[in-house]
Amino acid sequence: MKKFFAFVKDYLKKSDTLLLLLCIGASIYGIVLISSAVRYSGSMSSVYVQILALIIGIFLYFLFSVIDVDIIASRWKILTLLGVLFILSLRWIGSEESGNRAWIRFGGIGVQPAEVVKIIFIISMAHVIVTFKEKHRLDHPLSVLIMGGIFLVNFGVIVWASSDLGSALVYLFVFVVMLFAAGLKIYWFLGAGAALAVVSPYIFYNLLTETQRNRILAPYVPSIDPTGLGVNWQPNQSKLAIASGQIFGSGLYQGTQTQSNSIPYQHTDFIFAVAGEELGMIGCLAIIAILTAIIVRCVRIGLNSQSRLGALVCIGIAAMLAFQTLENIGMCIGVAPVIGLTLPFFSYGGSSLVTTFAAMGIVSGIKMKPKPSMFLRW
Repeated sequence: MKKFFAFVKDYLKKSDTLLLLLCIGASIYGIVLISSAVRYSGSMSSVYVQILALIIGIFLYFLFSVIDVDIIASRWKILTLLGVLFILSLRWIGSEESGNRAWIRFGGIGVQPAEVVKIIFIISMAHVIVTFKEKHRLDHPLSVLIMGGIFLVNFGVIVWASSDLGSALVYLFVFVVMLFAAGLKIYWFLGAGAALAVVSPYIFYNLLTETQRNRILAPYVPSIDPTGLGVNWQPNQSKLAIASGQIFGSGLYQGTQTQSNSIPYQHTDFIFAVAGEELGMIGCLAIIAILTAIIVRCVRIGLNSQSRLGALVCIGIAAMLAFQTLENIGMCIGVAPVIGLTLPFFSYGGSSLVTTFAAMGIVSGIKMKPKPSMFLRW
């Protein structure tokens, strides 16, 4: 028993307790908002599922914090293969929901493969980047081709198997940020940007559906939906709810829009609108402050990491959270396209919450290693 308490004491001393508390606090805040968002239905099953996901997530946080990320990274090839196959399975056993097949359902339990595979992608990409970096071959054309190939396989499989463009874009953002943080020469980014600009018209008009094209353009081209009853209906309802909340909100469980279920997907994609209506600007700023603190914490741990791999993993996870946060809030206030991304920790979604806690455990585990920063010498 003494050894156990000694282990716990040593663990709490070395681990990032602040990060864990921020994550738990964000999740509890989210559960409260979800309870309000589903109150109209008379069923609290979503709340119970989210609480269960939080409990599992905390367990995985502790588990992944004591697993050496280098051990996971050393098996990146088999993990990448398994991840790709997992996403590919959506093509045949995925559940059709909201225009895509992003979920695998087992009775009342759903798993979103693209969420789970994000961690595999970040760790695998970090390992490959560090391997090339240490051989001074990061900017070699063959190295860039290999790294780009790994990304394109993941990106393409997600789009082909599930049509979930939102999740695929998270992978793109993480990929770009990790390469930039690793020190890839700027001319590669300029070249990729130029190539993307050339092929964008073809992709836009030939590979995207009309609904996807309209969703992308709607926030910036009013003529796409002049009545506001088409693709702009969701963000318009969200903006109406947020605006009605003003500074302090109408009160928890008292929002007119929320309690009449007038906000689309109000317990998932548009949970930020629930906070805006019922808790006002104060409630929204609290969400932004908590998520910003978590992201900054991840970046800080990465900058102080003893290894390049650990540093890149932390940066990749921070990029994942940052993109989802900015995109979700952006679509809730009508300045970004609606692409179905949830708000980390706050939106309903067991796969998302469990995966995010596992990612935070990895970050905490990286912090627990000895310090001197190598990241800043890149």
